[in-house]
Amino acid sequence: MSQPPSDQRRLVHIVDDVPELRDAVDGTAPGPVLIVALEGFLDAGNATALLTAHLGAGDTGRVVASFEVDELHDYRARRPPLTFHENRYTDYEAPRLAVRLLTDAAGTPYLLLTGPEPDIRWEAFCRAVREVVEAFAVRFVVSLGSVPMAVPHTRPVQLTNHATTQRLLVRESVWSGEIRIPSSAQALLELRLGEWGHSACGFVAHIPHYLAQFDYPDAALELMRGVEEVSGLVWDQEVLVTAGQERQAEIASQIENSEEVRAVVAGLEQQYDAFHAGAEDSLLAEDRPLPSGEELGAQFERFLAGLDDDEQED
Repeated sequence: MSQPPSDQRRLVHIVDDVPELRDAVDGTAPGPVLIVALEGFLDAGNATALLTAHLGAGDTGRVVASFEVDELHDYRARRPPLTFHENRYTDYEAPRLAVRLLTDAAGTPYLLLTGPEPDIRWEAFCRAVREVVEAFAVRFVVSLGSVPMAVPHTRPVQLTNHATTQRLLVRESVWSGEIRIPSSAQALLELRLGEWGHSACGFVAHIPHYLAQFDYPDAALELMRGVEEVSGLVWDQEVLVTAGQERQAEIASQIENSEEVRAVVAGLEQQYDAFHAGAEDSLLAEDRPLPSGEELGAQFERFLAGLDDDEQED
């Protein structure tokens, strides 16, 4: 396999020897899975952020590769936080884009790439990730994301599974046609890895659009289950299950006080059920049309305000 261009060695710094992955690099054991969960895009409901926090990426795991953030980050577009204490600046929180070595509940090692999505030099970033993939003999790459959709919170979270190879498609797709969407560094990475002969896949969770700005643990849980299914990795689910149940109870309490919101949710339920029942002519039941986007916004304004108040109290 051809080597990446030499200029990429200035963009990513890779640890030369990682004992836990030595057998994989030598070809005597299966390579690790690399999970990619970048910040700043495709994270409705904070689903990927919740999942990476659950995996402990922020506090645990040895850094085995780090990227030159100054080459990738737009500081004026996303200004890092800095503390001003009395009469001086302290505690600058510099952005960091790194690959950590973690282990699942069974002790199986895997890699997790987290940090801000690059603002520039996407192609160079992809080539740098390719270098990481080849240095550690990564089996395949899994990317995570979540998007707001017209789905109700009362139904199971759906995942869109995409991949460069058929064997990594473990979930049935709800898409039957073609759609043009805004690109992302993660999406371009999957495309390029496929072109370079490396396997890659991903999961995108569908978040109720009226809850996109709030933590949605059920989506984080479903993303984790998708990764478990495709990779064989396993993690404890109890914390996310409990958090999801608590969030659903909060939502139910808020909806109980609004007949308008209940009507909208009922319409979304009909749309969801009609789709999964195989309706061909329309996703909507004829006797319950959904309101317009403006009407949705007006009806959910008080509902969201109630959730926001609850989160501030917590």
